[in-house]
Amino acid sequence: MSLSIPCVLMRAGTSRGPFFLRDWLPEGDEARDQALIGAIGASDPLQLDGLGGGSTLNSKVAIVSRSTVPGCDLDYLFAQVGVGHRSVDTRPNCGNMLSGVAPFAIEQGLIPAQDGTTTVRIHNVNTGSQIEATVCTPGGKVSYDGDARIDGVAGTAAPILLNFLDAWGAVTGQVFPTGKRIDTIDGLDVTCIDAAMPLMMLRAADLGLTGRERPAELDANAALLARIEALRLEAGRRMGLGDVSGSVIPKPVLVSAGDSPDSITSRYFTPHKCHASHAVTGAIGVATAFALPGTVASGIARSAGRHALVVLHPAGQIDVAVDLEGEGDAIEVRSAALVRTARKIMQGMLHLPGYVFPPAVPSPEPLSAAPSAVRNFPQRELHIIVPTSSGGGNDTMARTLTRKLGPLLGQPVVVDNRAGANGSIASEYVAAAQPDGHTLLFGYIATHGINPALQKLRYDPVADFSPVGLIGYSPTLLVVPASLPVDDVASLVRLLRDAPSPLAYASAGDGTVPHLAAELFQLQTGTRLTRADFSGAGPAIADVANGLVQMMFPSLFTALPYLRSKRLKALAVAGMERLAACPEVPTLQEAGVPGVAMTQWYALFAPAKTPHAVTRQLNTALNTVLSDPEVAARMQADGAQVQTSTPGELHDLLLSEGERWQDVVRQTGLRLNMASD
Repeated sequence: MSLSIPCVLMRAGTSRGPFFLRDWLPEGDEARDQALIGAIGASDPLQLDGLGGGSTLNSKVAIVSRSTVPGCDLDYLFAQVGVGHRSVDTRPNCGNMLSGVAPFAIEQGLIPAQDGTTTVRIHNVNTGSQIEATVCTPGGKVSYDGDARIDGVAGTAAPILLNFLDAWGAVTGQVFPTGKRIDTIDGLDVTCIDAAMPLMMLRAADLGLTGRERPAELDANAALLARIEALRLEAGRRMGLGDVSGSVIPKPVLVSAGDSPDSITSRYFTPHKCHASHAVTGAIGVATAFALPGTVASGIARSAGRHALVVLHPAGQIDVAVDLEGEGDAIEVRSAALVRTARKIMQGMLHLPGYVFPPAVPSPEPLSAAPSAVRNFPQRELHIIVPTSSGGGNDTMARTLTRKLGPLLGQPVVVDNRAGANGSIASEYVAAAQPDGHTLLFGYIATHGINPALQKLRYDPVADFSPVGLIGYSPTLLVVPASLPVDDVASLVRLLRDAPSPLAYASAGDGTVPHLAAELFQLQTGTRLTRADFSGAGPAIADVANGLVQMMFPSLFTALPYLRSKRLKALAVAGMERLAACPEVPTLQEAGVPGVAMTQWYALFAPAKTPHAVTRQLNTALNTVLSDPEVAARMQADGAQVQTSTPGELHDLLLSEGERWQDVVRQTGLRLNMASD
């Protein structure tokens, strides 16, 4: 049985997934779930055969229909689909995907749009709660363009206001389903709360934590994760949810003090991994516990009325407006509202293969079928941790390699994006991983060259890693939007000097090549620029191509698709010689700007103390893949030049790069006023 169905792929809040009308999907819950597994590509950790992105944040589905509930316009069923396993969980809710429901329904003709804004009342089928969503509809049509910005998403979009009306106790029937605001489990104070999402909340300090740890640090602490899971299982039982070992609820949350009386810091788990930012429904629950007295998260005493509260998370903050009624210990939350954004990515027909419908899961190929040289290693799937966001040059290059590495090693090789702190999050995670070769780092010039010269780190680029081998090089370019009225470096410098206020350059994070090259460019040209920070090169260059930022120093790998589509102009090469891919583009030295030469390099690293036999085997496999003409041609077409090495040669490169960047820092006086501790 194969099936073709309509589908709309949307970015909703900080999540992404397919949106379906219920009528588009097969009848019956079992057939529906099989279709969702096929739509996402759930059985594969990479989700190559579906719309998923290899992460729980990109493995979500929204199913929408006209509501059967009086007073509501729409029914919204959320489904969390598995990553690497065939599962569909419809017990939780997702506030991020919720932000796409109203615009999707209006465009599909379920709701008539008003001129200006349209407010829709949504019944969440998962929890029974009701939410009002207000969407921008100028001229009676949905608009995704606007000035609203939410942390974790590049660019701006039209605001979507979500007002949660009755999410309190929606799953369990009570805001505090155990009957207490604080329970004691295994000697720890715990608040079990059901407010938009069932949560188990703990004070970070009670676990010996500050609460400000990065997600990678928490994920690398196996003992902590094991203890949190044991607490979660018991909390689920006490909340009346039964055995939650196979469910994603309740979600664990670690809370600590915020930056002001109206803010609280949260680390939200999904539930076995710390969220890179924060779930919207989780933020409602955290804000509720923060506003009410007697919980592990309680803040100052608050009176009835509306209070603007802030939930701080690793990628920024979520602002929640909470309405309270009553007084003293009897005070209650009446509603909570926040702003999200959404964007339609594509609409068309989704083709589901026949193999997703049989309930039986095919048996994996036996290990004995793998080449004899890899029967002892690897024993399970490998993870390549990429320190930048998906869609950038590092990510694309890593995924090109994994397609060939997996079959060669006889085990799946999965790309895991852990962006943040200019690669420090990913680097710390791999440095702390088990040194058995199953967790590797896609390192590059920033993580192992620039970072140590610019800032204090909690990892040593030489001592904490076992080099596996070089992958390749990619030159750096100076690019501007096609719409910017400059055609060479001289006219750009004149524009920068004559502008009434500083123009902006795009940075992929502290200490990245786009950041450092722009700083050097300012020093050499005597100009002044404003820095626009992004969580990686992918979202950064997208905003440059859209004209929202005026210039950037990306790698050729990152810039090439935009140069080909003529959305960007290359003004100069930040290197020693011109490039064969664009021979008409001069070097910065030729354009009269010396001292800005930055060729990016990429390499694979294992944790320190990984057995030499394992790193040798990985080096052999990596060099075999890089010698594949298809891989070399693909990388060259994308703007990167393959370069292999031995582990020893990569070690020597690290030493020389360390000396080089220390010299650059001394010469320029550049220094980041931040540390990763």
